[in-house]
Amino acid sequence: MADKKLLGRWGEALTADYFRSKGYTITALNYATRFGEVDLIAESRKFVVFAEVKLRKDSRFAEAKEFVTREKQRRILAAAGQWLSENECGKQPRFDVVEIYAPDGMATEKPQIIHTEDAFGADE
Repeated sequence: MADKKLLGRWGEALTADYFRSKGYTITALNYATRFGEVDLIAESRKFVVFAEVKLRKDSRFAEAKEFVTREKQRRILAAAGQWLSENECGKQPRFDVVEIYAPDGMATEKPQIIHTEDAFGADE
């Protein structure tokens, strides 16, 4: 289980680097409340982004974003609501999903990153 946790942290670090390369500021990693958890919170000039990171070896079984179920979305929305109530940022919230495909795990030289902006919202 420790290996899976380490792999997850590696995926989140890759995602943080990806967001930084796009001009975002990383606000939090693994923000957790009793309601749920957000893997990564990042800010741009317009948005505060709550991102769910999904790492898989490949998409043979299903695309990684398909594992962000309605229940998972509900928990992310609840945690985001908590974060927004604690942090006055005045920016539009957005909920993204970042899929990382790494066939060789952490040994993958160039993991594929697929970023879906506005993947879900409170109105769904």
